[in-house]
Amino acid sequence: MTATRPLDHTHEVANQAPPVHRLDPLACDPTLVSAVRAFGSGAVLSSLEPVAKEAWAVESRQQGRLANDHPPTLRTHDRYGNRIDEVEFHPSWHWLMDRAVAHGLHAAPWAPDAGPHAHLRRAAAFTLWSQMEAGHGCPISMTYAAVPALRHAPELAEQFEPGLRSTVYDPGLRSPSDKAGLLAGMSMTEKQGGSDVRTNTTTATPVGDGTYSLVGHKWFTSAPMNDLFLTLAQAPGGLTCFLLPRVLPDGTRNAVRLQRLKDKLGNKSNASAELEYMGAIAWRVGEEGRGVRTIIEMVTLTRLDCVLGSTSNIRAALTYAAHHAAHRSAFGSMLRDQPAMTAVLADLALESDAATVLAMRLASEVDSGGELLRIALPAAKFYVCKRAPGVVAEALECLGGNGYVEESELPRLYREAPLMSIWEGSGNVTALDVVRAVDRSPSSVDALMAELALTDGLDSRLDGAVAGLRALVAGARAEGARLLAEQVTLCLQGSLLVRYAPEVAEGFLASRFAGTGRVMGVLPRGVDIRGLVDRITPN
Repeated sequence: MTATRPLDHTHEVANQAPPVHRLDPLACDPTLVSAVRAFGSGAVLSSLEPVAKEAWAVESRQQGRLANDHPPTLRTHDRYGNRIDEVEFHPSWHWLMDRAVAHGLHAAPWAPDAGPHAHLRRAAAFTLWSQMEAGHGCPISMTYAAVPALRHAPELAEQFEPGLRSTVYDPGLRSPSDKAGLLAGMSMTEKQGGSDVRTNTTTATPVGDGTYSLVGHKWFTSAPMNDLFLTLAQAPGGLTCFLLPRVLPDGTRNAVRLQRLKDKLGNKSNASAELEYMGAIAWRVGEEGRGVRTIIEMVTLTRLDCVLGSTSNIRAALTYAAHHAAHRSAFGSMLRDQPAMTAVLADLALESDAATVLAMRLASEVDSGGELLRIALPAAKFYVCKRAPGVVAEALECLGGNGYVEESELPRLYREAPLMSIWEGSGNVTALDVVRAVDRSPSSVDALMAELALTDGLDSRLDGAVAGLRALVAGARAEGARLLAEQVTLCLQGSLLVRYAPEVAEGFLASRFAGTGRVMGVLPRGVDIRGLVDRITPN
C-alpha cells in the first residue's frame, strides 16, 4: 500500500524570504556612515547606534504597522453633547511618538549644549528612524521646525521653548504650563489658496491685551492634537504669523473647531484636519505684515525633513527589495544573481546613495549657517521627493506579487512616497524657488558653484554637467525652473559622491550624465553592479 502525504502538505513554506529581523541599518548603508563621518565626526556616528538599532527592531516595526492599521478618529463631542474636538489615536501611535521624542528627533538641535553637528546628527537619526514608520514624523518634524520661527518672539520662545525641547512625550489637551513636554504644528493652508498663502482670508483682530482673535477656515492642518501652532492670518497690518495654543493658559480650550479628518492616500497613522478658528486666541510672532518672512524659517526646515523623509522611504524600500532578492530564487539561481535584477537593485542603490549624501550635506549646512541651502534645498526638495514614488514602485516590483501585498510593507511605503513632493510646496513651487534664489540671492549661487568647484577636473562627465548648469543659471527663468532644479540636484549629488562615496560615483555619473535608459536598471557597461548591490544588502 502506498503511503500518502498529509493533506496540508501544500502549505509547506519554501523559497520565501525570511522576516527582516535584527537589521542594523547602519551596517548596510555605508554612504550614510561616510557622510556622517565626513560632515560630522566619529562621535556623531556612534551616537546614532541606539536609534538605528531600535528603528528596525521587531517591536518598532510592529508598532508602525498597527498605527497605520488603526488610523486616528475624530471626536467632536463627548457623550453629553459638549464640544471637545479631540483626535483619538491607537496606543501604537503614542508608542512611536514617545520613542521619537525620547530620541530627541523633535528638537534636540535647539538645546544650548547641542554641539556643533546637532542638525546633522538629528537628520541622520530622523532618516534612520523614519524607515520604520513615516506618519508620526509629521508632528516631530513640525516641532523641530517651529523653534527658529518662534524665536522671532523672544518672550514666547522663553516661555515655550523649554517644553518643546523636553524629551518627555506628554499627550493630551492641557494648559502648556501643566505639561512635561510640548509639540508644535503649522496651520497655513486655506482652501482658496493652497501654496499661495498671501491669499489667506483668516482674520486676526487685536483684543487689546496683546492677543488677537482669529476667525477663519484652515483647509489642511496636520497633527491637530499638538499643543501649539504657528499660523497665518490677516492682521490690520497685513499677513502676520501667530502662535495659537490648543489650550489657553487658564486651562480652557481655545476656540478651534475640528470639522473633519482628511481621508488621505497614505500617511494614515497621522491625523490631518480641516478646522475653523471661531475667535481663537493667539499671540503675534514677528511684525504685522511680515508673516511669510517670519514663518519661512519653519518652511525651510520642514522642506529639509521632506528630503530626509523621501531619502528614508527610498532606503527602506531598497532594504526590503535587496533582502528579498538575497533569499528568493528563480530560474535556477538567487534573484540577486540574475543580471536583470542585479542591475535594478544597483540602480535603486545609486538613487538611495545619492539622496543620502545630499541630504546629509544639506543638514550640515544648517549647522554651519551657510548660503548653500537657499538654492540647494528647494532643488533637492523638488528632485529627491519627486523621484521617490518611482523608486519605491520599482523596489516593490522586485518582490513581484509579494510586494503588492500589504504584509510586505511596500504598499505603505508606496502610498507614503508622493506626500513629500506635495508637502511644503509642490514641484512647481519649489522649482520656482530655485529660480528666485538665482535672481535674489547671488551669494547662494556663489556657494553652489564653490561646492561644485571642489571636484573640478576629476571627471569629464561631471565637468560637462556643471558647465551646462552654469548656462542654465545664467538664463534662469520660470519656464526652465524644473530643469534647473533637476540639474542643481544631480550636479551636487555627483560631486558629493565623487568626494565621499567614490565606489558609487562611477555608476552614478555613467548613468545620470551619459544618457542611458529612462527606466531603472538600464546601466552602462562597466558599472560594477554587483559591488553596488553587495554594499547595501542586509546581512
